[in-house]
Amino acid sequence: MMAVAALALRLGARPRPSLILALLVLVVAVAAPGLVARADPLAADPLRALAPPGAGHPLGTDHLGRDVFARVVYGARHSLGIGVLATALAVGVGSLLGLAAGLAARLAGEALARLFDVLSSFPELLLALLVIAITGPGTWNVVAAIGIAQIPTYARVVRAQTFVVRRSGYVEQAVTFGHSRFRVVARHVLPNVVGPVPVLATMGLGQAVIATSGLSFLGMGPQPPAPEWGTMLAESRDYLRVAPWVAFSPGVALTLSVVCLTVAGRHLQRRLEGRTP
Repeated sequence: MMAVAALALRLGARPRPSLILALLVLVVAVAAPGLVARADPLAADPLRALAPPGAGHPLGTDHLGRDVFARVVYGARHSLGIGVLATALAVGVGSLLGLAAGLAARLAGEALARLFDVLSSFPELLLALLVIAITGPGTWNVVAAIGIAQIPTYARVVRAQTFVVRRSGYVEQAVTFGHSRFRVVARHVLPNVVGPVPVLATMGLGQAVIATSGLSFLGMGPQPPAPEWGTMLAESRDYLRVAPWVAFSPGVALTLSVVCLTVAGRHLQRRLEGRTP
């Protein structure tokens, strides 16, 4: 992850046509992979097993003769899709818990804050492994595990922002005018505490994608023959010497995807802070 972050820093925060094109390709690969890859990612051809990149298979084939390019493209739906769902879960639940911790009575707020601290003390991947150890492997269990592991990140940020906003003049004025608590929270507090969340979510999506592939590499994500980048990396371990392209392709796809999301998050942060990109 540090290497990916360093590469993102070198690319800079200014949006480039290549970055926009890469993000567009990722969206298309997730939404309609058939537009990018025509081959069937599950179709096996043992006679073409471990074939090198060529005209018929631009990225070669794997040990079962399946087209690597098609599996990488269709794998984006699993890797990025799970990351998006997990991040959405973390953002939604974390924002609500952080808002509740910032608005609750002192004792309840402190209890929630200590819970966030305890969960944050565990590495996200380790916490996700703990959740999967309880729920078992599978796509939706991975979504829940990664989402739960990322909840403290958003909850702590929203809680800190809530403390600042609730003491602001416009909130105190709304209370003075007799507005209901729900209206004050919905119209004045919540819109002003979620400012940092889009930036965190964009960068957190890259971390969620890495966590998804890591769990799949360990056999806890989508099960074979589903094309998922982490699963593809796990299946290619025994063929690194004779067919390195089988591992190279999903590895590059994973790295470039996380770099693009990180750079996009940095650009979004600069825009929200009012700095010239």
